[in-house]
Amino acid sequence: MFRLLRLLLLLLLPPPGSPEPSEPPGLAPRSPGAPPQAPDLLYADGLRAYAAGAWAPAVALLREALRSYAALGRVRRDCGASCAAEPDAALPAQLLGAPQPDSGPRAWEPLLLRAALRRAECLTHCAERRLGPGGAARLRVGNALRDAFRRREPYNYLQRAYYQLKKLDQAAAAAHTFFVANPTHLQMREDMAKYRRMSRVRPQSFRDLETPLYWVAYDTGLELLGHQQAGLALPRLEEALQGSLAQMEHCRADCEGSEEQQGAEEEEEEGSQGGLYEAIAGHWIRVLQCRQRCVTDIATRPGRSFPVPDFLPDQLRRLHEACAQEDEAAKKALNRYQAQFGEPRPNLGPREDIQHFILLSLGEKRQLYYAMEHLGTSFKDPDSWTPTALIPEALREKLREDQEKRPWDHEPPQPKPLTYWKDVLLLEGVTLTQDAQQLNGSERAVLDGLLTPAECGMLLQLAKDAAAAGARSGYRGRRSPHSTHEHFEGLTVLKAAQLARAGTVGRPGAKLLLEVSERVRTLTQAYFSPERPLHLSFTHLVCRSAIEGEQEQRMDLSHPVHADNCVLDPDTGECWREPPAYTYRDYSGLLYLNDDFQGGDLFFTQPNALTVTAQVRPRCGRLVAFSSGGENPHGVWAVTRGRRCALALWHTWAPEHREQEWTEAKELLQEPEEEEEEEEAEEMLDRDPSPEPPSHKLQRVQDKAGKPLRVREEL
Repeated sequence: MFRLLRLLLLLLLPPPGSPEPSEPPGLAPRSPGAPPQAPDLLYADGLRAYAAGAWAPAVALLREALRSYAALGRVRRDCGASCAAEPDAALPAQLLGAPQPDSGPRAWEPLLLRAALRRAECLTHCAERRLGPGGAARLRVGNALRDAFRRREPYNYLQRAYYQLKKLDQAAAAAHTFFVANPTHLQMREDMAKYRRMSRVRPQSFRDLETPLYWVAYDTGLELLGHQQAGLALPRLEEALQGSLAQMEHCRADCEGSEEQQGAEEEEEEGSQGGLYEAIAGHWIRVLQCRQRCVTDIATRPGRSFPVPDFLPDQLRRLHEACAQEDEAAKKALNRYQAQFGEPRPNLGPREDIQHFILLSLGEKRQLYYAMEHLGTSFKDPDSWTPTALIPEALREKLREDQEKRPWDHEPPQPKPLTYWKDVLLLEGVTLTQDAQQLNGSERAVLDGLLTPAECGMLLQLAKDAAAAGARSGYRGRRSPHSTHEHFEGLTVLKAAQLARAGTVGRPGAKLLLEVSERVRTLTQAYFSPERPLHLSFTHLVCRSAIEGEQEQRMDLSHPVHADNCVLDPDTGECWREPPAYTYRDYSGLLYLNDDFQGGDLFFTQPNALTVTAQVRPRCGRLVAFSSGGENPHGVWAVTRGRRCALALWHTWAPEHREQEWTEAKELLQEPEEEEEEEEAEEMLDRDPSPEPPSHKLQRVQDKAGKPLRVREEL
């Protein structure tokens, strides 16, 4: 095996002294005409070389695995297209056996058999010509490998190997390609930040090697259209539409591949009692379902969970909008044509490519809806333009309800206008230090005076005592979730209450944590959302400590640039409000406890995550509050010395996402005397179904129970 691997590496690696390609790795084959090799074997050998630290062989094997995987896909699509275009030639008589009747109850069987066998013969011969005898079966890709390549995992290994080889441009390209499809990968996010700060990495190296080109054309066309440059936008939008349709055909062809059907068939194999026709129908329905999903697949950007709504219709609307901007010159030309030749204007009918796609799609939908009604199969129509008349009447109501539940149709609620917030600040003795305009953004504010120095000291002691007890919550208890140069400590309100109940930390500090979190919620609601209640969603007392001896030549951030309720894509400037982001968060707050450390400033950026628009220095009692969406990307500079502590809070408009642990913590922190008095009061109320106004004692119990809500009551 080792000899074979060495021989393979000698064939793949360039000869000594040959220059390395200046461009990042692509997918162009090195030996045109040669059949691709088995991508699973290449990938496995590449991972072995990577694990052994053989960086150059790992790069060669992983790149060849990517090329072979792409080549196999091209062979399947090309053979499918060429065989679909062949005329339906009759099969030899010996294949069909005795002559079949021209009419009768089973006259359709030879027609079905003839078409299926003819297509199978064509596909088999085509695959053998391109891949060699038995190549289609020998080079079949399994589910695990296909999923790994869809997640772009080879590029994660490639970027590390290139980095070890000091090929930083190639490393940045591979890292960027992986990160586009995995935007929540924390380690890669940190690596990307390091590459962007390296002066030796060219800006053009940060490009996606896998995303279809129609996305680039689409984004460029929209940008040009937004700048009223319709003449330049038209060819790019047309390129995007043609690319989308071509990618659609590729996707539809892949639906006929054996790999696409393998997983679904394995799921249905157990308990299946159907015969020949049930099996044929089931397989055909899966192919049709897969083809319909292609509409969603081509409309979903890499790394995203939800598609661009009505992607193809939207492209047609954009083309029409661009044409409308150029319409004056077109109208004048048509008028001159009619005046000169005395003929009516040329008849402009529907586009043939779009008409062909619509007719094909509607035919498939009819079959799927029929199977849904009569065979009990499932089908979720990806298109909003499907005519209602096409859907069986018995299914229309249910499908209408499902259509209304599509998550991408719901826009986040808009904030209400600001009113009365100045009165709130005066009551609390809080000052507005900077507003959104001074912070160069929208829905941002810096408020000072929320805590006294004594309160800051009490909360700092609470964090210190909890850390000494080994309590660490958040980020699955990882010690350094954001940076290997810092230690991270987190404490939730419930954990603080549990530690206080056990006597590990002071009860006053835990109770102050609850009270302060409610104080921040009240002020955030008064400032940003006075007409709509905000609820605490999560409260986290966090500290970041610089690790001594680990700060030299440090290039990472204490917390990478991100948004709190959406997945930020710095390359497109978009922020996708979808899982795994906490999409229900509406406002965020950071209440600082100290300033005796170096670094650690909060900063806001533009959506590109590079251009800093504002920076805030922490200090005791300072609150930075802002809306949680893509309008406020933010990060934290590296803490290079000392310990930085803050109370991080997130608020939501959705009552179902309120922080249940806050209520549990409040109950745990009640004094034993208070609990007995409350039980006594409950007994009094139980005995008298129509109780008199509460006694002085009962009033005192209620007052004590309401202590954490002091700020709210004052308002």
